[in-house]
Amino acid sequence: MLEWIALGVMSEARLESNRWEIEPKGGIVTTLERLTRGAAHSDHLEMGGRTVNAIVKWSVTSSGEVTLERIVRWPMLREKKDDTHAALSVQIKSEADPKLLLDGKPYAPGKAKEFRIQGMLQWTDEHASVRIRRTVFPSTSLPCLLERWEVTNCSKRPITLDTPEPVSEELLPIERFAWAAHRVRREWLGGRARILAPGETATLGLAFSAREEGQPAIHPDLDAEWSARQAYISKLTNDLVLQTGDPVVDRLFAFSKLRAAENVLATRGGLMHAPGGFNRYLAALWCNDQNEYVSPFFPFLGDEGGNESARNAYAWFAKYMNPEFKHIPSSIVAEGRGVWQGAGDRGDAAMTAYGAARWALATGDARLAREVWPFIEWCLEYCERQKTTDGVIASNSDELEGRFSSGKTNLATSCLTYDALISAAYLAEALGEPAAKSRSYRARATELRAAIGRVFGARVAGFETYRYHEGLDKLRSWICIPLVMGIHERAKGTIEALFSPDLWTTDGLLTEVGSKTYWDRSTLYALRGVFNAGEADRAAEHLRRYAERRLLGDHVPYCQEAYPEQNQSHLSAESGLFCRIITEGACGIRPIDFDRFEATPQLPKQWRQLKLDRIHAFGRVWDYLAVRKGKGIELTIKDASGLVVYRESKPVGEPHRVQFR
Repeated sequence: MLEWIALGVMSEARLESNRWEIEPKGGIVTTLERLTRGAAHSDHLEMGGRTVNAIVKWSVTSSGEVTLERIVRWPMLREKKDDTHAALSVQIKSEADPKLLLDGKPYAPGKAKEFRIQGMLQWTDEHASVRIRRTVFPSTSLPCLLERWEVTNCSKRPITLDTPEPVSEELLPIERFAWAAHRVRREWLGGRARILAPGETATLGLAFSAREEGQPAIHPDLDAEWSARQAYISKLTNDLVLQTGDPVVDRLFAFSKLRAAENVLATRGGLMHAPGGFNRYLAALWCNDQNEYVSPFFPFLGDEGGNESARNAYAWFAKYMNPEFKHIPSSIVAEGRGVWQGAGDRGDAAMTAYGAARWALATGDARLAREVWPFIEWCLEYCERQKTTDGVIASNSDELEGRFSSGKTNLATSCLTYDALISAAYLAEALGEPAAKSRSYRARATELRAAIGRVFGARVAGFETYRYHEGLDKLRSWICIPLVMGIHERAKGTIEALFSPDLWTTDGLLTEVGSKTYWDRSTLYALRGVFNAGEADRAAEHLRRYAERRLLGDHVPYCQEAYPEQNQSHLSAESGLFCRIITEGACGIRPIDFDRFEATPQLPKQWRQLKLDRIHAFGRVWDYLAVRKGKGIELTIKDASGLVVYRESKPVGEPHRVQFR
């Protein structure tokens, strides 16, 4: 039974068009009939652990036959050209799997009845006299992708179960790799011959692993790996818990926490968060994906691996500070052994200063903040040296790296610099820096804000909004970025432009009017920005539409990178951006000290409440609750023991300042 609340934005037609529904246990589920609608259906999803990453492409016919193509990647096993894309990748199709024999005959997929996703892909297959529940998931620590098979004898007679080829290995030649030959191993776990009595269930599994030639094979414990993945999902599910009354938004938030956190890799350069995707962005760091998008989110989630990966990301890029103020690389690649800077300066220093300053404050840890502070200062000085005579910040390109024009100055680089200056002013005060430092940063922010309005403010396509870069007369999705940074002078016209048919589609925002390209990241920024600008009802309406599409539609269950590029990869950092729609958008949380924050809650009429439990920011665990109080909003903050730290009602749009004791 689909758990949902009619919110006025989900019509019966849209509900019927969804292929999936929400499961009360925490996942999403569907039936064969709902999924296929009489025709074959295919999809893919990405999953990761510390030493393995996989995109599982799966297809099901209208009669219920499931086939898999597992694209398994081992990020620390490097191919010859040791660049961004050099992780060992192997495609493993299900028709080539080691055989399972039932009464001496090879098992062939029967009719899949039910499908479920919650950090794992699971389906139940009815086949003659047995029922097989198959679950695909990555190891949390070992370099292997696993499948758990629960085989139940549904007949009234014993059935013989056997795996005649328990292990197969393929040696890949040394010429393909940076330093060694490698072996890819396929192995049945618990696949000994046995007789299955009527009603009895046997558990066995497949493991797909890889290793350097000469290293011992790994022998995963299927039960231990299953328990570890379940425990990891449970831990993330039970921290930073969102309750709005909208089950679709709440469930995509829960899924996004996992996707944001699971792609942290144990590289030779320390823990590194990886974007992932079909382009194998693995064992590599980016100034946008890691420094700007996902690292500032990790203190709120409290995931140890995520927080350590954020610290490492800023430390790695800090190695490229230089006294000549040449731009830092856009990406650290190959576990730290190389860099990529093919697009020149994309505004990378602005991205980094923006993310690092927010992250440092939100950690609540003065020691970590002191480590990254010199790099933040350097990045802001770099940006100051890129200031034009018009007062905005120049860069060679932007995060789209020339896919669309970016001019000599663009809105994103200047707005990121603006917000970074504000956070750096707060951070300077928290660290006890001379008062002149914070005054200087605030003065520069004020001047930059005015310049942004002068240079980029324009009437475009009939809307009082912004041109993305000088000379551009087309609407761009990134006109949303001033809203995110608290620049609301042109909020009304900008929001109208964003939600107009010129830009808004069933998949969110087009990158540019007239194109067919969308990148989820600008949609996710826009939704956060519309909340920030005080248009909570409109933000919630479009958030619901977006969340329903990503969670319950044709390609599920996470935020995507782009279309048509890279086949709508489930890049990890985009899921962090989804979570920030809530933490920084609807909740309006802005760190201003190691134990203080400003919050401007935005509570749309569609939500009963805005409740976020077990937040981990500022070095403690706490709860956030915003409810309507007359014409205003009452904000209650409680610590982990349930003690009320703050409770006050204020008019909508008026910020609260919360100080932890």
